[in-house]
Amino acid sequence: MTVCPRIQLRFNIQAVRRLHTEAPRTNQTLSLDDGRILGFAEYGSPTGFPLLYFHGFPSSRLEASDIDANARRRSLRLIAPERPGFGLSTFKPNQRITEWPNDVLSLADHLRIPRFAVLGGSGGSAYALACALALPHERLSAVGILAGTAPWDGVYQHVSRLRRLLSWAAMSHPTALRILFSLYIGVARWDSRTSPARWLDAWEKRQASVEKGEQVFSTRRILEASIATEFGAFAQGSAATVQEARLLSQDWGFRLEDVGYDRIQIWHGEKDTNVPIEMVRSMAARLPHADLREYEGESHFTLSEHIDEILDELVPESLIQLHVKENM
Repeated sequence: MTVCPRIQLRFNIQAVRRLHTEAPRTNQTLSLDDGRILGFAEYGSPTGFPLLYFHGFPSSRLEASDIDANARRRSLRLIAPERPGFGLSTFKPNQRITEWPNDVLSLADHLRIPRFAVLGGSGGSAYALACALALPHERLSAVGILAGTAPWDGVYQHVSRLRRLLSWAAMSHPTALRILFSLYIGVARWDSRTSPARWLDAWEKRQASVEKGEQVFSTRRILEASIATEFGAFAQGSAATVQEARLLSQDWGFRLEDVGYDRIQIWHGEKDTNVPIEMVRSMAARLPHADLREYEGESHFTLSEHIDEILDELVPESLIQLHVKENM
């Protein structure tokens, strides 16, 4: 389990601009058969090869905006659905990780996408593996895990004390944890509005450099986009965060040994302290067809420096060209 709203991806000013100018693509919803709403966003090329990105924990569809430009350059149609209770998606009490593939299939059918790749970032890894297990293999073109979390069984000694404490609180005192999260987010939202200079300064340190003469958004609009992205996971409160803290730290509901999809591509930094590499090595060893690539010196957050290379490996040029021919 990884507590990190922004995981390893990096926000930039171009993503802010598109967040406003392409609102119809970033604020989409689908009504599911059971009455729930599934929120999702689209980035990248509208006609590109479909790649479903599963956000981290806790986070939302807006997380994928960070690799919008990367997806465009590679002719990828980046689709980011939100799990129940995050962002625009309806909260579902007592949900299970193994129920996620049904939502994914409903979304793919709604968008008339016959084949697609999936990429689970951080806490989204469990859901990517659930899809690899349950979805028809003819629908999946590729399965990837980016700085992903791993099951705790057998590697509990590598789990940090903070994450153990969070798991215990989610199991034993979920109401108190929800209140604590809600208070924290409330204070952060208030601080972002009352102390814009500090928030903007933090943004300027993280965003990519802007070419001279390029027009940028006003401070107000930048901060509005920041709030929307950073707090998107808590749009409906903190119940989903508490529930997922329990889900990711307990039995995922399926055995890794039963995930027969060939192949599961995993990219992880050797210096990752959120999810120690020992946990991921153990997960890869249990998966029948895993390909783990370790990045020396990279952490949970710096792995994004290799995102272009990772996207190329997950969705090679041959798949993109085949997609182009099939849609001519």
